[in-house]
Amino acid sequence: MTLADDDRQLLRELCEQHGVSLDKVLKLLETVREYELKDRRTGVYDALREILKSKPSDGRDGAR
Repeated sequence: MTLADDDRQLLRELCEQHGVSLDKVLKLLETVREYELKDRRTGVYDALREILKSKPSDGRDGAR
């Protein structure tokens, strides 16, 4: 997901404060964005649930 540098830094700080994976949050946001463009959003909750259940990434925080 493409974010402005300031937005990415703010999101990173919030994730650190709350012990949340930045990578997962970015994946969740991207998934919601993808489903917004569809006529029907069938499966969005399943897709989000799978992201939340997934194992943590290899330690990278999603920074690009």
